[in-house]
Amino acid sequence: MSGLFISLEGVEGCGKSTQAELLAQWLEERGHAVERAREPGGTPVGEAIRNILLDPENSAMVPRAELLLYEAARAQHVAERIRPALERGAIVVCDRFTDSTTAYQGAGRGLGREVIEELHAVAAEGLKPDLTVLIDLPVAEGLARAARVKARDRIEHEAAAFHERVRQAFLEGAAREPARVKIVDGFAPLEQVRDAIRAQVGPFLASRELLSNTDGMTPPA
Repeated sequence: MSGLFISLEGVEGCGKSTQAELLAQWLEERGHAVERAREPGGTPVGEAIRNILLDPENSAMVPRAELLLYEAARAQHVAERIRPALERGAIVVCDRFTDSTTAYQGAGRGLGREVIEELHAVAAEGLKPDLTVLIDLPVAEGLARAARVKARDRIEHEAAAFHERVRQAFLEGAAREPARVKIVDGFAPLEQVRDAIRAQVGPFLASRELLSNTDGMTPPA
């Protein structure tokens, strides 16, 4: 595949959805074809599953059912949107991907990283982001921000201890894969976070373009 896959991750209220859109706009301004994506969702099937997962009325959902729904939405998303976009050379900017499931269901729900990764291999067919930006923010600040902009969804209703486990899992994931996962400070003002993300994506993109150039390929504009 000739495209690039960039994901943005973080706890509730960290601003990743806003930053994903700003990043996509910036890449388009540089002449790149960009595919915007989000999880769960991204397709009609995925969006229907998203509504089930985030509806506070579904509080009786057991962790294993939750996990399988996330992976079902991902399987559809990868097959219908993400992989075709990468194959045509686009840059995919995705609001959450497998790192979120590892953090939320693996650590938050206590299902364990091993079973999560086995399901990732099935649902995503081994696909991983080339670059992941983790917008790190203290849980209390993130939940407070989220509450100011919308009604709480089913995940946001979880206790603070759940979200603390999620944040710790994100940080541990970044420590395991420092070449792929880059941390930016989500406590900073929006513009500073935007610039910090660009500072991570720009050199990464330049290095990939240089690699393409050495193969005799014309790099993107």
